Amino acid sequence: MKIASWNVNGLRAVHRKEKWKPFFKGDYNIIALQETKSTEDQLPPELQKPNGYFAYFSSSKVKKGYSGVAIYSKKEPLKVEYGMGVKKFDDEGRILVAHYENFVFFNVYFPNGGGGPARLKYKLDFYDAFLEHIEKLKKNGTKIIFCGDVNTAHEEIDLARPKDNEKNTGFLPEERAWLDEVVSAGYVDVFRHFHPNKIDVYTYWDMKTQARDRNVGWRIDYFFISNNLVKNLKSFKTMSEIYGSDHCPIVLEV
Repeated sequence: MKIASWNVNGLRAVHRKEKWKPFFKGDYNIIALQETKSTEDQLPPELQKPNGYFAYFSSSKVKKGYSGVAIYSKKEPLKVEYGMGVKKFDDEGRILVAHYENFVFFNVYFPNGGGGPARLKYKLDFYDAFLEHIEKLKKNGTKIIFCGDVNTAHEEIDLARPKDNEKNTGFLPEERAWLDEVVSAGYVDVFRHFHPNKIDVYTYWDMKTQARDRNVGWRIDYFFISNNLVKNLKSFKTMSEIYGSDHCPIVLEV
């Protein structure tokens, strides 16, 4: 089974640029998109209901053209949830949860901590609420896969210029500490499982500075799996050749 995750930075924009087709032909079982910046009714028919897929969308109730996530699934999930049951987080359209027979899949667009202390607190509170939520499921024996734009680079090898960003959101000690918690709780960063020491592999580049041309990037998009799924891992791929967004897709095979 192949699962793809991509922060598209505007699904309609990616579609207009015709960057969607080379990605979509990857024949994935599940596609998770973040930062769709649209409601379902704003999308063209081929994005509302892609051929061969069941489609699910969660968009922001706070403001238009902001946040948003989508899941396309070849197999119809047993159940789909539109958040984690916390209104202040769910209203921003950041989480879709698809329940399958053998695992529960979370597609998450984690908050950015920029914009002042209030948004950083919101991000850290979101982090804590999310981990608490999935831990309840895992303690019942549920196998968990979660993916998306986490908006934090974990270690110094996960961004091109760690020293320059020690005081910037996305690489603050308190943000990175949460990723330590995730790993300690028994979730595996799939990229690092296959490539524990690999450098210069990123998933996000600043567009204003044309950072992608120089590969001055950040690895802030992840697949995490609960450790009871590690034996099922087959491969992981970072698709830096796919353009259309300031992020590139990542693909997990289990």
